[in-house]
Amino acid sequence: MINEIDLKHLKRCVELARAALEAGDEPFGSVLVSADGTVLAEDHNHVAGGDHTQHPEFALARWAANHMTPEARAKATVYTSGEHCPMCAAAHGWVGLGRIVYASSSKQLAEWLKEMGVAPSRVRNLPIQEVIRDTIIDGPVPELAQEVRELHLQFHSRQK
Repeated sequence: MINEIDLKHLKRCVELARAALEAGDEPFGSVLVSADGTVLAEDHNHVAGGDHTQHPEFALARWAANHMTPEARAKATVYTSGEHCPMCAAAHGWVGLGRIVYASSSKQLAEWLKEMGVAPSRVRNLPIQEVIRDTIIDGPVPELAQEVRELHLQFHSRQK
């Protein structure tokens, strides 16, 4: 169940996705929040240079592995503008992070990209639950998903 605190962090993710877009990158942003509500780390996509593993969710998983105890990781929440891809979901699971909250789903993104005439990714579009188990997952959030869609539309219209 999404609450006001979740919305606050998801809005920050959309801001980070916008910052990625303004930097010429794909619009994705993520925030890692501790059990007590402290923002521990945040990032946005850095794939424009050609390394398509530079996703913010993956970066936050690495940060958590290096800076948090297993217990703290299990109680933390990762907020993100878009549902984790399989690579990021696996990293989340291997590191033992807790809840995931996303503004837009992978299914929505795939539909938007198809509408825009963008070729599908080589990596399968899988829901997080098909990659990791025993994780609380909330999303999408319709009012924010529309904002995320607009960011992707802007990004892909520049690519043509």
